[in-house]
Amino acid sequence: MDLSFLWISLLMQLVLTGATLSKNDKKKEKQKEVTLSSVNVIDRGLVTEKLKSKDIIKEHASYCDRDREVKHFPGVTLAYVTPWNNHGYDVAKIFSQKFSFVSPVWLQIKRRKGGTFFVQGDHDIDQGWVEDVTKGKSTEMVPRVLFDGWSRSDYESLFSDESAIEDCANVLLKFIKKKKFPGIVVEIWSQLGGQYRKELVHFLKHLGEFFKNEGKTLILVIPPPVYPGNVDGMFGKTEFNELLPYVDAFSLMTYDFSNPSRPGPNSPLSWMESCVIALAPDDDPQVRRKILLGLNFYGNEYSAGGGGPIVGNQYIDILRKFKPKFKWDPQSEEHIAEYKTDRGQGLVYYPTLQSLQRRLDLAKRLGTGISIWEIGQGLDYFYDLL
Repeated sequence: MDLSFLWISLLMQLVLTGATLSKNDKKKEKQKEVTLSSVNVIDRGLVTEKLKSKDIIKEHASYCDRDREVKHFPGVTLAYVTPWNNHGYDVAKIFSQKFSFVSPVWLQIKRRKGGTFFVQGDHDIDQGWVEDVTKGKSTEMVPRVLFDGWSRSDYESLFSDESAIEDCANVLLKFIKKKKFPGIVVEIWSQLGGQYRKELVHFLKHLGEFFKNEGKTLILVIPPPVYPGNVDGMFGKTEFNELLPYVDAFSLMTYDFSNPSRPGPNSPLSWMESCVIALAPDDDPQVRRKILLGLNFYGNEYSAGGGGPIVGNQYIDILRKFKPKFKWDPQSEEHIAEYKTDRGQGLVYYPTLQSLQRRLDLAKRLGTGISIWEIGQGLDYFYDLL
């Protein structure tokens, strides 16, 4: 057994689990009566560096009903939805016209021992909800497909056999045609921890050709090209340039900059910009528009006992319980919520209207789209900005 491959696989699984947030970490948010607003958050004066816990508690669920079908952000917007944060299903319906693509995290592609492929997870598909989100609208439903549970030998068998590559592409195409999806989001790159980069490019070129020939959309999830400390990532400009003609959009994971072993901001603005520049240094609108700058709608709480990811309802619970003080960090351009407990100081980095607006402004300036992980984790008034 290749221990280095096993170690990388385990490490990536931890990273992916942290970003995704397992369903066991969730509390179902209680349904409450909410008074909607006729004025958006900008005109209500809520997009500001000077925050108070009581204002977020009071306003976070009150979005502008008048604007909920108006798309303000000019670029492509991809919104992920996960079954374990089911508020995202409601958000996708309410604000559907703000999203170019909605990607429910439903599907996995598997490889049988005999070498054949099959798609798993179709039991999660809710056709009624799909119709609610897309019927009569420009929004397209592109479920995410994860290469899940593959061994090293599974990947090697795929990459080394042209007929296997074609079989895999055909299985995916046949499935989405049957289910009447216009395309998919593919997540495979991070699973290999930076190994087999040339082989991955070769496979994805074939997959892209198959999809283009059938008029289907292919979006690829990619890790950041630059890590903290200016360390090169697992996906770079070389791979990006090779795949540009074959992939319709790249969902760039510009989040998880920090973690419990290195507490700090979720996505420093300067780092996000450096990730885009690393892939597309030239200001070419046709290239930049294919990059979907990743926005996290979850946050992280750090305390003496450790830390970990939190979602919107957990964040509001912290504000209600501890009434933290907010401080704007001009370096990362994120808010820090600080509070004290019997065990010591607690810190929360969670998106605010101000931090989101800065990132939307960055995407506009660079000419990119955005991808949101994920809409079940955010606060409802965030969508006024989109």
